[in-house]
Amino acid sequence: MQSCASTPGRGPSGLLRFNAAPADEAEGVLLKCYGSRRWAERLAAHRPYPDLDALLAAVDEASYDLSPADRAEALAAESAPGLHPDAPHAAHLALSAAHAAYESRFGHVFVICLDGFRPAEHPDQVLAGIRARLGHEPEHERVVTADEMRRLARGRMIELVSSQ
Repeated sequence: MQSCASTPGRGPSGLLRFNAAPADEAEGVLLKCYGSRRWAERLAAHRPYPDLDALLAAVDEASYDLSPADRAEALAAESAPGLHPDAPHAAHLALSAAHAAYESRFGHVFVICLDGFRPAEHPDQVLAGIRARLGHEPEHERVVTADEMRRLARGRMIELVSSQ
């Protein structure tokens, strides 16, 4: 999963720097959080945000207002969650097969927000998520995927503008 951890704007005044950044720089940072150009342009255009809550509300609103093409653009920018390189070979094979089955069924990469889980739990959560979601009808999975993408964007924005 991509992260905004190394982008400009981190630190105690991250929101202030994000608000003050030139539009093209803000859009570039936003695209690392959610890969839809329309989403990034909208959030950059509505700056300044008075606080994190206002920014997160805008993240949610912009996410809900996207067209299917905008969501497809954002999904294309995502990478499938993987394992630590030192994980057992069998675990890599199992995860690779699960990702392939998911992508074959739904036509896009599997995304899941793992906020709230310890890194050691991520592999199990990813595998369980793929297995559970493979049983979804395509329309239901579209809704679940959109919600996971929105949750990822929120987490990435929090990381972007919050201090360490």
